[in-house]
Amino acid sequence: MRQVLVEAAHGAAGTKKTYLGAQYRRLLVRRGCRRALIAVGHSILIIVYHVLTRKEMYRDLGPNYYDELDRQAVERKLVRRLERLGYEVQLQPQLGDEQDQPPAVGPPALAA
Repeated sequence: MRQVLVEAAHGAAGTKKTYLGAQYRRLLVRRGCRRALIAVGHSILIIVYHVLTRKEMYRDLGPNYYDELDRQAVERKLVRRLERLGYEVQLQPQLGDEQDQPPAVGPPALAA
């Protein structure tokens, strides 16, 4: 089962606009390739469990999930980084900032 999950994680790691791809890239830097694949495989197992037990469709959280968790902290970190490089930074929110919501995938909801 572990091999199957790691193989599925390897496929998910190559995706660009998904939660699992973002999770892999985030963990790759800190933990390395093998541990990142194991972690993504674990996430896939948890997702499958919830899809089967709740009989709900899978909704991807999107690649920006980790950034949106603590948006202000991410902004502060990036501003400080640019200031250390010698830039003067002033943040202004974009008008009409709409995020693309990926479609739900998974088994259709069962009628009760």
